[in-house]
Amino acid sequence: MSVAFRREGDDEHMEPKFELPIPPGPNWVTARGLRLTRERLDALEAVDVGAMDEDAGKKHKRVVRYWRTRLSTAELRPAPDGETVAFGCAVTYRLNGREKMVALVGDDEADPAEGRISFSSPLARAMMGAEVGERVDFAGKDEAVEIVAIGLNDEA
Repeated sequence: MSVAFRREGDDEHMEPKFELPIPPGPNWVTARGLRLTRERLDALEAVDVGAMDEDAGKKHKRVVRYWRTRLSTAELRPAPDGETVAFGCAVTYRLNGREKMVALVGDDEADPAEGRISFSSPLARAMMGAEVGERVDFAGKDEAVEIVAIGLNDEA
């Protein structure tokens, strides 16, 4: 019989289930980010997977593996000095005439709506190493971002 007509079962045509993607680069965390990672993993590990159906249990186990990996690879970064923009800083900047403030945090701690952006984001990478009063290039525009103030992130 031709291979084209054989069918072992329905499982071979199902979409494969992949692990959750790990952000590339180092897993830098603030003290807050490390605490949140531990709390999230503790909460996930407390769940009774046996009470779930098979698919939900597999999905839950993938999430647990993700957070175990993130906790085991977490690199707690020292507090910044506040002289230049660095991981863990709170930065006030001006872009397109509008002043905004963000904290530079780890990938898993980032929440742009709350004013926390990942250190690996384009804006954070553009600002890293800048000092107050300095203008940096961003989004293909020369000197698009002006650093207004640098502080320590109280939550770091």
